[in-house]
Amino acid sequence: MRNAVAAVAESIPRHIAIVMDGNGRWASKRFLPRIAGHKQGVEVLKRTVRSCVLRGVQVLTVFAFSSENWKRPPDEVSGLMEILVVALSRELNQLKKEGVHLQFIGERAGLSERVKKSLIEAERETADNHTLILNVCFNYGGRWDLVQAAQALAAAGEPITEAALSAKLSTAAVGDPDLVVRTGGEMRLSNFLLWQAAYTELYFCNVLWPDFDEAALDAAIQAYAGRERRFGMTSDQLPGSQTASV
Repeated sequence: MRNAVAAVAESIPRHIAIVMDGNGRWASKRFLPRIAGHKQGVEVLKRTVRSCVLRGVQVLTVFAFSSENWKRPPDEVSGLMEILVVALSRELNQLKKEGVHLQFIGERAGLSERVKKSLIEAERETADNHTLILNVCFNYGGRWDLVQAAQALAAAGEPITEAALSAKLSTAAVGDPDLVVRTGGEMRLSNFLLWQAAYTELYFCNVLWPDFDEAALDAAIQAYAGRERRFGMTSDQLPGSQTASV
């Protein structure tokens, strides 16, 4: 029985990261403005957070706004900023009730004071929650993350090693993701968690983010459960293998 319970636990990723792609295309297919897709995407994120809690996922990291997204039309960028502020205002109490600890990862220097104030308040209000850590990557880029980590080490006069660099990354407190899911049919990381995803299982699906539901999440988790994570070893070297137990 204990082995069966352990097997079930191992089939659920501790840390899932998601590239929430396809909002604009979802809206265009419905002859709606792109911002309508982003608003629907927020609703899907709310449901996904609850689904992850129910399945025992401990950390959910989502790519909400990349450092390259500033290149988008100004009205879309300003709309995304407004969606973030409004969503935090409306959902903060519910997130607190559900035990979600919000953290925002990314460069804040380019954000407005209103947006920065919303992020700080959300982090402070949910700091004591422990059911699920929700990392929202906002104005984030994997290359930026590596640069800021290296700069921190250089400023402290510390040697730049793999372990030291990992400890300075923005996600150091929660560890690397076990599974990265990208919706929308594209098959690339797009500057998301570049260092952290070195040994992460990747899952790409054609579902546009506003259509992502529990069935789509379960399909990703099921695919993950069928993978063999070797981390550079052979199958025979893994704990529990028949050869290793002989």
